Amino acid sequence: MLDVSDAILRLGLAVLIGGTIGLNRDLHGKPTGIRTLGLVALGSACVTFVAIDATAQLGAQIADQSAALSRIMQGVLTGIGFLGVGVIIHEDAGHRVTGLTTAACIWLTACIGMVCGTGSWKILVVALPLLAILLIAGGPIEKALHRRWAKTDDPGPREVITAPDDGRGAT
Repeated sequence: MLDVSDAILRLGLAVLIGGTIGLNRDLHGKPTGIRTLGLVALGSACVTFVAIDATAQLGAQIADQSAALSRIMQGVLTGIGFLGVGVIIHEDAGHRVTGLTTAACIWLTACIGMVCGTGSWKILVVALPLLAILLIAGGPIEKALHRRWAKTDDPGPREVITAPDDGRGAT
């Protein structure tokens, strides 16, 4: 059985990291925020933590523990996928899709929750700086690359045709 201090560490880190991702989304005016992604991470960590704790208490074989944990993770990620779909919007008129980064943040927050639930700290230490780089620098890098290399359908400025001035002034 895992002790309370371990539970505080795992679940607390999940909430802190999920909330931080949510803060980034909220500051960018996106539909998720601190509470939403904090809850996603906490829920994922709780389910993962319970699976580990329950299989340890039952004294199950290693293979059984792995199979149970795998099924729980699959269920969490499937459920979170449905939550992420709710923030994706396809605009037919503009041929644009918005909300993909927020949906990906929801999914990644669930993954981070599961990492915290399992106590896989090495993975967390590697993933968090990469996450920060993507969220902080990813947008500006994309915009700069688009300005430099993107091809657009817009042919450029259009010629404006005006009526000849008949001397009566603008009407």
